[in-house]
Amino acid sequence: MNRLERTIGAVLRAGVIASSLALAVGLLLQFMNAPGAQVLLHAGILTLLATPVARVIVSIVGYIRVRDWTFSTLTAIVLLELLASAVAALVFNKRL
Repeated sequence: MNRLERTIGAVLRAGVIASSLALAVGLLLQFMNAPGAQVLLHAGILTLLATPVARVIVSIVGYIRVRDWTFSTLTAIVLLELLASAVAALVFNKRL
């Protein structure tokens, strides 16, 4: 396994663990009617949604490092599509 694959794996693992912890603690606080539960639940969901974006960014950096311009360009297009879908969701939901 090369360096880029290990880095991507670490990013994905960290994102899932952080999201799971925030969601679990938030859910526990919600059941106890404690303040701060909603903040943790929202943070957990946002972390889970941001994890694939972080993976794509790490991939772009890795491909640029090894000067693989084809994959750098293709991965940048994937990032633009992810961002466009997020903006479209906000626009069509009339929150932007």
